[in-house]
Amino acid sequence: MPIKNRLAEMHDEITAWRRDLHEHPEILFETHRTSGLVAQKLREFGCDDVTEGIGRTGVVGVIRGKSNTSGKVIGLRADMDALPILEATGLDYASKTPGAMHACGHDGHTAMLLGAAKYLSETRNFDGTVVLIFQPAEEGGGGGKEMCDDGLMEKWGIQEVYGMHNWPGLPLGSFAIRPGGFFAATDQFVIDIEGKGGHAAKPHETIDTTVIASHTVLALQSIVSRNVDPTMEAVVSVTSFKTSSNAFNVIPQGVQIKGTVRTLSPEVRALAEQRLPAIAMKTAEVFGGKAEVNYIRGYPVMVNTEAETEFAAGAAIAVTGRCDEAPLVMGGEDFAYMLEERPGAYILLGNGDTASVHNPEYNFDDDIIPTGCSWWAEIVEQRMPAA
Repeated sequence: MPIKNRLAEMHDEITAWRRDLHEHPEILFETHRTSGLVAQKLREFGCDDVTEGIGRTGVVGVIRGKSNTSGKVIGLRADMDALPILEATGLDYASKTPGAMHACGHDGHTAMLLGAAKYLSETRNFDGTVVLIFQPAEEGGGGGKEMCDDGLMEKWGIQEVYGMHNWPGLPLGSFAIRPGGFFAATDQFVIDIEGKGGHAAKPHETIDTTVIASHTVLALQSIVSRNVDPTMEAVVSVTSFKTSSNAFNVIPQGVQIKGTVRTLSPEVRALAEQRLPAIAMKTAEVFGGKAEVNYIRGYPVMVNTEAETEFAAGAAIAVTGRCDEAPLVMGGEDFAYMLEERPGAYILLGNGDTASVHNPEYNFDDDIIPTGCSWWAEIVEQRMPAA
C-alpha cells in the first residue's frame, strides 16, 4: 500500500495541527500546552485510554484493534519539545515564544503521530493494541528515560517500540534506516586545571595553566587516534576553554575545559571514560599542576534491533517503494532509553534540501506528513494484521 487515502485526505488538518504547535514551542518538560493539546485530541479521536503526566509531562494513548487474538502490544513514540533558539524563518506561523523554536521538527513528529492516531482510531484494522507515546524533553532532558522510569513499558505491556525523525539532506519523503548502533552515546566532560598564577613577564615563577590546558586539548585527541580501534567510531571535542583571568599580563591560576565524547559502542564508551581523566590528570602533573575531571554520561548508544529494523524498512517500502541504508549519526537520541528496555527500531524520513536541524532557519516540510503517518499505520497493520 502506498500513502493511505484517508491520511492524504487529512493532510490539511494535520498540517494545521503542526503549524499551531510550531507557533507555540515549549522546551524540555515545560510542554504543558502541547501535552494538553495532544491529550485532548486523543480523547476526541476516541482512544480507549489517555494518561497524562508520565515522565512529568508525557502523554500515553491506547488504541485497541478490532480483535486481540495476537496479544501483541506495539509502542509508537513521538517527541514534543522545542529548542532554546530564536527563530529566523520569517514564516507566517513562526514561533510566538521569544527564544524558543521547533528547530528539530518535533512539531512535525507529534502531528504525524496524532494523524496516525486518528486514522487508527477510526479504522482499528489490526489485531492487538497500539500504545501512543508522546514524549517531552528529548533535547537534552532525558524525557525518554523519565517515561521509562515511570514504568512506561511495564504499565502498558509494550513488547516493541518504534520511532521516527525527519532528516534534512535526505530526499523529501524518502526513508533510511540501519540495524545496530545508529545514534551515538553523548557524554560530557568538565576539566578544572589548577596551577600557580602570576605575572606574565615572570612565567618561571608560575605553573602556567594555559600551557597545561593547551597540551591537554591536544593530548585528548590521542584517545581517538591512538586508543580506539581504527575500525570503530569515536569523537572527542573540546568545546570550551575558559581561563580564570582575561588580562594581557596575567598567567591565570586556573583553566576550565569542557567538551563532549561521542561513541557508538559500550566498549569504546568505557574506554574513553577511562582514558580521558587519566590523560588530563597526568598531563597536568607533568607541568606541576593538577586537574580534576568530571565525566558525565549522557544518552546511551541508540541500537536498532535486527528483526525490528528489517520490519520497519519493510513498512517504509510498502509506503514509498524503497528504504535506503541510513548513515551513522554521531548526534544523540534519547529514544535509546526505550530501545534499551524493548526491541524496536528508529527510522529517518527525508525532509529534503532544507536547513539542518538546530538551525534558526530550519523548517519541517509539511509535504512529508502523509508519508510519515502512513508509515506509522503500516507498522501497526503489518505487525498486527487483522484476524
